[in-house]
Amino acid sequence: MTIKIPDTLVARYSGVAFPAVLTGAVLLIVGSLLPWTYDRSIMGDLTVYFYPAGPQWLTLLAALLAIFLILIPRLKFLHALAEYFNPPAALKALSTTTLIAVVIVLGGIVQPLGGLVNLDPGAWVTLVGALVLFLGSRVLEVPEPTDASDIRLAGWAEILVIVVMMAIVLFGAAYVLGIDDSWYFSGLLIFVGGVILAAFRFGYFGWVAHLANRNRRVLTLAAFVVAFMFPFTQGGSDANMSIAAQILIFSATAMGLNIVVGLAGLLDLGYIAFLGSGAYVAAVLSNSAFTNINWHPPFMVVVLIGGTVAAIFGLIIGTPTLRVSGDYLAIVTLGFGEIFRLSMNNLDGSNGPDITNGPNGIAAIPNLNFFGFDFGETHEVFGLTLGRFSNYYFLLLVLIAFVILVFARLNDSRIGRGWVAIREDEKAAEAMGVNIFGLKVLAFAIGAFLAGLAGTIKAHQDVSVTPDQYVFLESAFLVAAIVLGGMGTIAGVLIGATVLKLMPEKLRFFAENRLLLFGLVLILMMRFRPEGLVASKRRQLEFHAEDEELADVIESDLLVEDTK
Repeated sequence: MTIKIPDTLVARYSGVAFPAVLTGAVLLIVGSLLPWTYDRSIMGDLTVYFYPAGPQWLTLLAALLAIFLILIPRLKFLHALAEYFNPPAALKALSTTTLIAVVIVLGGIVQPLGGLVNLDPGAWVTLVGALVLFLGSRVLEVPEPTDASDIRLAGWAEILVIVVMMAIVLFGAAYVLGIDDSWYFSGLLIFVGGVILAAFRFGYFGWVAHLANRNRRVLTLAAFVVAFMFPFTQGGSDANMSIAAQILIFSATAMGLNIVVGLAGLLDLGYIAFLGSGAYVAAVLSNSAFTNINWHPPFMVVVLIGGTVAAIFGLIIGTPTLRVSGDYLAIVTLGFGEIFRLSMNNLDGSNGPDITNGPNGIAAIPNLNFFGFDFGETHEVFGLTLGRFSNYYFLLLVLIAFVILVFARLNDSRIGRGWVAIREDEKAAEAMGVNIFGLKVLAFAIGAFLAGLAGTIKAHQDVSVTPDQYVFLESAFLVAAIVLGGMGTIAGVLIGATVLKLMPEKLRFFAENRLLLFGLVLILMMRFRPEGLVASKRRQLEFHAEDEELADVIESDLLVEDTK
C-alpha cells in the first residue's frame, strides 16, 4: 500500500524551517567534534578534536534526532511515521530543551574557570547551532495530535521494543548516577526531559501505552528485571547504591501516602511520622547498645510490629480528626507529625520513660542477618562485588513490589473505587451509600502500615534513628513527589520520588538554594502540567475537559476499564 503525504505536511517543512533546522543540526555536529575548553578536568575532558565526551555526545544525539525529524516527510520510507505521528511538535520540544541544556553546560564551564574567554570555538559553534535549531523550529506549523494506536507489530517485535526501552532505562540510570559534575547533571536532566517531552509530543508514548496494555505482564517483568540488575552496573559503588536504596525507601513511603492523598483525596502533612514510628520500633527492638528493651524478636516479627504500630497511630490520628476535611485536616496532621517528633525527642528518661534516648537517638543499630546472610558484608555474585547498600537494595525491592501490589489491588477493588468517589465528590459518594468515615480511616491505617514497613528497614540501613530525621519538610517532599509524579498512579509516584530524592544529591552546587529550585519546579508543573508527569485518566479528564475530542477519548478508555 502506498501512503500519500498531504501537501500541507510537506509545506510545514518548506521555506525557512527546513534549511534552518538542517543548518542548526550540522552546526551542532561540527561543534560537538571540536574542543569546548582547554581544561581537561571539566566534564570528562572536552579538549580533544573529533573525540566527543560527556555533554558533546548529548548535542550529537540532539542533532541526529533533529535531522531524523526534519527528514520524515521528505523520505518515502518514513512516510508512514508522518501519517501517524507528529514530527513538528517533537522538533520544537527537542530544540527548546537542547538550547537550555547547552546554555547550562556552558555555564558549568564558565563558572569555575572564571569567564567566557575560557570557551573554545567548539562551544561557540554548538551554542550557535542550538540557537539556529531553536529559531528554525519556531516557524514550523504544528498539526493536531494524531492517534497511533492502530499501529500493531508482531508479538515478538512488541516484546523487543519493551526490552530495548528497559535496557535504555537500566544503562541510562547507571550513567546518570555516575555523573559527579552538578552542571553536567543539570544539563543532562534538561536534555533527557526534552527527549521524553519530544517523544510525548511525537506521539510515541501514546503508542507505547497501547503496546504496554497488550503486554502488561512482560512490561512488569522487564521493569523488575531492570531494577534487579541495576546493582550489577555499579561496580560495587556504595555511594550510588546508597542513593538508590534511599530512593526505594522514599518511593515505598510515597506509595503509602498515595493511598491517602492520591486515592482518598485527604491531605496529610504529617505522614513522615508513620515512617518514623516503624523506624523507632525496629531500633528499639534491635540489639543496639543504646536501647533499653531486652526483647529482640526476629526481624520478620519486627516488621509486622512496626507496620502495626504505625497503623495504630494512623487510627489514632484518623478516628477523631477525619470529621474535618481540607485545610483543617492538613493542620491536624501537621500537628500530629510535630507531636511525634517532639515525643521521640523527650522520651529520654528526663521528661518521660527512657525509650528513644532523646535527641541523641538510637545509634549502632546492627545490620540485618537472614539465615547467615549478613547485610553488612560485601558479597561476590557472578564475579561482581555487591556492597552493604546493594544488599539492602534487594530487600527494598521485595518491599516495593509488595507495596505496589497492595496499591494496585486496592485501586482496582471496590474499596479503591470508594476512595476515588470520596475524592471526587464526598457528598455524592455519601448519598450513594459509601461509608465515608470507615473508608477514610481505612486509608489512613493502610497507608500508615506501608510506611511503617519501610521504616523498619530504613532503621537498619541508616544504622541510627534520631528525631530530626522526621521533620515536617520530609512530609512536604512526600506530598510533592505525589503531586509532581501524578496523584493516584504507580509509575508517576515512582518517578516523582526518584526525581525529588536524586536532585538534592546531584545538585549540591545549589547548596541552600535547592529548596528554591524545588519550588520553581513545582510552580512550573502546576502551570504547564497540573495533572502530574504520569497522570491517571481521571485526572486527565479533569484538567482537559475543555478539549472535547481528548475528553471523549479519555472517557471511552475509562468506560473500557470500568467494564473490565
